[in-house]
Order: sequence, then C-alpha cells, then structure tokens
Amino acid sequence: MATQLEIASVSSGRSHAIDRGAPLRTVLGARLRSPGDSLLAERERWPLWFPVLMGVGIGIYFSLGREPPPRLGTALLLLAAAGLGVAWWRGRGVAVPVALVAVAPGFAAAQFQALHVAAPVLARRTGAVTVEGRLDAVDPLPTGARLVIAPSRIDGIDAAHLPARVRVRVRRDAAVLPGVWLQLRAVLMPPPMPAMPGGYDFERRAWFDRIGGVGFALGEPRRIAPPAGAGVPGWRIAVEAVRSAVTARIRAAVPGRTGAIAAALITGDTHAIAPADADAFRNAGLAHILVIAGLHMGMVAGIVFFALRALLALLPRVALYHPTKKYAAAAALAAIFGYMLLSGATVSSRRAFVMIGLALLAVLVDRLSVSARAVAFAATIIMLMSPESATGPSFQMSFAAVAALIACYEAMRPVLTRWHSRAGALRRAGLYLVGIALTTVVATLATMPFTIYHFNRFALYSVVANALAVPITGFWVMPWAIIACLAMPLHLEALALGPMGWGIDAIVAIARMVTSWPGAVLAVPSLPQPALALVSFGGLWLCIWQRRWRWLGAVPIMAGYFGLALARPPDLLVAANAHVIAVRAPDGAYLPSRVADARFVEDSWTQHAAAVLGAPWPEDGSAGDGALRCDAMACLYRAHGRVVALIRDGAALAEECGAVDLVVSPVAAHRICRHTRVIDRNDTWRRGGYAVWLDPDRIRIATVRGWQGARPWVPQRPR
Repeated sequence: MATQLEIASVSSGRSHAIDRGAPLRTVLGARLRSPGDSLLAERERWPLWFPVLMGVGIGIYFSLGREPPPRLGTALLLLAAAGLGVAWWRGRGVAVPVALVAVAPGFAAAQFQALHVAAPVLARRTGAVTVEGRLDAVDPLPTGARLVIAPSRIDGIDAAHLPARVRVRVRRDAAVLPGVWLQLRAVLMPPPMPAMPGGYDFERRAWFDRIGGVGFALGEPRRIAPPAGAGVPGWRIAVEAVRSAVTARIRAAVPGRTGAIAAALITGDTHAIAPADADAFRNAGLAHILVIAGLHMGMVAGIVFFALRALLALLPRVALYHPTKKYAAAAALAAIFGYMLLSGATVSSRRAFVMIGLALLAVLVDRLSVSARAVAFAATIIMLMSPESATGPSFQMSFAAVAALIACYEAMRPVLTRWHSRAGALRRAGLYLVGIALTTVVATLATMPFTIYHFNRFALYSVVANALAVPITGFWVMPWAIIACLAMPLHLEALALGPMGWGIDAIVAIARMVTSWPGAVLAVPSLPQPALALVSFGGLWLCIWQRRWRWLGAVPIMAGYFGLALARPPDLLVAANAHVIAVRAPDGAYLPSRVADARFVEDSWTQHAAAVLGAPWPEDGSAGDGALRCDAMACLYRAHGRVVALIRDGAALAEECGAVDLVVSPVAAHRICRHTRVIDRNDTWRRGGYAVWLDPDRIRIATVRGWQGARPWVPQRPR
C-alpha cells in the first residue's frame, strides 16, 4: 500500500494526502509551504536566472580593484563545468555548480572583451598635430559635429603607440560620410577621467569603444586619397555611411529642432538634439521616446505586419493559397533588422530586435513565443556580445522596464483579457489609455533605481506626459517615419517628414508643458552601489517568480531605498587639477572656489549629490553661515568639528599647516606640511579628483583612481 505524503495548506490549515505515485504535477498543484517546495514548483522559471547570474559575473569583474590574471575567466569556466559534472554524477548538490556555470561565462566574457579591445591610449595632451585617417563615424551636434577617426598617422606618435580611434570635435557640420579618408589639424588629449569617485567613467567607455584620444579640430577637415593597401571599408563602416546620409537628408528636409528629433527617431542619432529639448524630454519622463527600443521596434513591426497582411488580403488567390501571415511576419522581421542597423545597433535596439524577432520567428514556425524567456535570451546574447554594456544605464533601464512589464501583464492577463473581450469601441479606447498609464507606472517604478543612480532625477508627471505623447508617437509619428524611409530612394522623403514634424512639435510642446509644472522633476542623491544591488535583486525576485513568495522581493527593495536615506554626500570635493574645490554648506549647497574654469566638474558634483551650486568663495569674508572664512591667502572650512585649510597662495602653507586637520593646496605641500594630512596638485595629478567626508573621529578620503582600481583602462601615472 502506497505511503502518504502530508502537505499542510498555508491558507486554510487543511491537510492534503497525496500518493507518492501521483504525478509530480498533482503534488506541485497543492499549496506548498517550504521554500524548497516553492523553488521546485517554479522549476520552469529557473532558466530565467541564467542571465542574472551572468550579470553577477560581469559585475564581479568590473568591481575588482585589480585586473585578474588573463586566463582566470577560462579557468573559472573549466572549474565550474567540472564541478557540475561531478555533482551531476553523484546526483546531489547540483545547485551551486549550476550557479557557478552561469556566473563564470559573464566573468570570462567581460575579461575577454577587455583584453580583446585593448589599444594604445594617449599618455598626455598634444599640441597642434596633423591627424590623417579613415572616418569611422559622424555624430552631428547642435553646433558642429563629432568625428570618430581611425588614424593612420598622428604627428609625433609612432605606430606602436598610435590609438585605434580618436574622437575630434569640429565647429561646423562635416559634409563627409564614414569611409572617406581625412586630414585635419587638431589638439588631442587622453579620455577624461571621472569628475569624482563614483562618477561617470568615460575612460572605461572609451576603452571599450577603442577611443584612445579626444580633442578638437583647429580647422576644417580635408579629404585625402586613401593610402596604398587601405582596403575596402567593412560592413560596419558602410552602415555608418548610410546612417549619416539618412541623418543628413532628414535634417536638410526638416531643419532645426524638429529635424534633430526626427533623425533620432529614425537613425538613433540623438547628439544633435539641443540640450534644452533633451532636458525637457528627460524631466517629463519621455526620454524613452528619443531612444530606439521596444516602443519603436514594436510599432515598426506592427505597422509592416498588419499593413502587408491587409494588402495581401486584397488579392484573393494569394490570400486563399498562400500563408500571408508568415509572409507578413518575414517582412516585419526584415524591416526591424534594417531598423536596428539604421539606428546604430544600440543596446536597447538589439534587445528589442531579439525579443520581437523571436515573436516573429514563432509565427513563421507556428509556435508560441514565451515573452519572459525572450527577455532572458536577449539579455544573454547582448551580455555575451558586449558584456561592458551591462554596467550602463541603457542596458539596465531597458531590461528592467521590459522584465517588469512582462511580469505585470503575466499576472494581470486573465483580468485584462476579460475586460477587453467585453468592451465596446469606446471602452477599448479607454482601456488603451489605461494601458498606457499602467505601462508608464510599471516602467517608471522598474527603472527608478537606475534613473536615480545614473541621472539623479525622477520625473513626477511621467504618467500624464506619456498618456499624451505615446499615442501621437504610435499613431502619427512612426507611420510617417516608415513612409519617409520608403520614399527616400525616390527623394520624396520631405513629403512624409513634414507631417511627421507636426507630431514631433506636438510631443515637444507636451514635454515643455509638463516640465513647466511645479515640482516636475525631483533631484535625488546618487544611490549607493550596494543599495542598487539590493533593489535590483528584489526587483528580479518579483519579476521572475510567479507564486506568492515573489513578494519577499519587497524586503531587499525597501532595504535598498533605506540605504538612499543613509547616503551622505561628501563635505569637500577637489577636482583633478586641485584648482577647483567645493565645500558643502550647512544648508546642503556646494560653494565652489570658482565657476568659470570647470563648470562641467561642478555640475557633475551637484548632480551627484542632488545639491544646488551656491555663490563662489568670497575674496575676503565668510560664507555658508560662517562655515567658510576666507582671506587673500587661504580659506578655512569648518564642519563636524574638523578644520580644513584651503590654500590660495603657497606662502600661507607654513602658517596653516600646524593648526588644521587637512590641507588642500594647488601647489606642492607635502614637504612643508610634514605632520598634517595633505591633498596637493601632485596627489590629484596621480589619483584624480578627491571626495572627503569629515567626521569627529576621522577623515574619510576617496579618490578617482582608488575607486577605479588598477584596470587596463586606467592609466597609472608615476610619482
């Protein structure tokens, strides 16, 4: 006689007797009490954790303070595979090796990519030099353009130290296309380091983009003949040439602000959008409209699919004897592939292409696509191809929004289906607006931690802005964008770009209107990395699991946001040249030593701390409610029982050194201030910018180079 298995019901207290010989589906259908049972019940969701663990491996690699041995990634892969094989053979303890097998590919992919893209980086600023090379990309700006050049020659730099690519800004629009060879005079410098510890790391971004120098042109670029043996540009250069040509034709047909935004929606080139317009879109919660992602890809696929299917339905012989649905799906797949290439194959467009492409492939093979697995598959592919993108806002916000939306609609599908099936035309229109509002709320909540971490802002009226702007984008702007692309071979794109511009102007008006409302954008200090990790883990727990234990994810989310309340901005910030310093006043504002010399650095500081920029230091007098007192030689800053001497003239060092806890000097000071902590120009030259926290019992100091670590993209300067 079969033994019985008693499983207590959590909700009702009843017990269910289940035969061991019963199907596993029957056992799992009962209410389960232990986490192990819940985990087993959701075994179909286990594969969704694979890209999460891959991301953990990528995060471990980028968080290291030193570059690991070159073959460590390969060794981890082999060890994880061996451990999995042993555990599988023994029949127990498989979970840990499986997790390691998932973490190891992320670590290995990141390490391999960092070594694969290695290229020389300029060690110091050059004077005016002649640069010759192939033009790889053109980024139009509101004024001028940015040229990415693969140099074949730079004055004073030998071939062994020649950067793979340099980025040069020109004052006027460059009427050249990628693939041509140029010569120009320019001043070049190494990629700039972060403005402060924890700030945006352009050095790392430039390393993975193989940009070894940035600068500005001193004149107009001149076309030259390619050198012997240069070869034919690859397909990527050809795609960039098409993108640049399409962007130029759009901006020629619709000049000004409207043309810049139209180009962003078609070719993904957002650099030409004026800063005021870009800020309006961000502050209104409409920045996603300017980034080609699932919204745009889905609209293009839907328009092509339904338009072609409707057209084929008008042909009786084709409609009766051919699979028109598959023809339409194939055409839509080709359309979004071309759109992805035209948009520059960004992270968000690649993610959208993989997901929508899987759905269209499912139509072609008569299968149903699984949305959650499509997200996991897209994340895995992108992390394998460009693991560095997993640390950027585009990847994080894109996948966070999509994962949250899929989880939400998976949970609400029965209710939404019932509402929609019983609704008339008017009610369906209302449900569409409700859907936009729900989508906006879910996406906003999902991306909020990454918005706070990367951009230190939160749009309060995004639901209203999206409810007004998204229908215009879907029903007016994007159809005209498709028509404009189809009309370009006939040079008739202006006929479609004009009506498209009317919709763009309406969206801009909505963004400006919403931004003008009181409290439209909330400035928030940057979320600490451990807090971001907690919130991300909690969100993933909520999105991946489907049973009631998913709500346990709210615990790390709340703990992470509590960490935001504990975050404390630095009391003192020192720029990399030691000439620009900011101190934190009692009211939270940062008082800068000067404004004109380093506006970008100061803007980065205040944005990171969600603070305002106060008046510059007085020449003689006090500021910040007496926290800062200055004379012509130096300033004294007092906070939390500590005193800091901020030197203006090196002659003040001997007087100030012995009476303060810290000295910040734009000149060398260690030899004079032997018994006092010092930050001088030699320190900032070697370690970059400084952030200082003053406490009654200690002084905490963080540096840019200490935060970055000894990594391939971080040049180590000698003493």
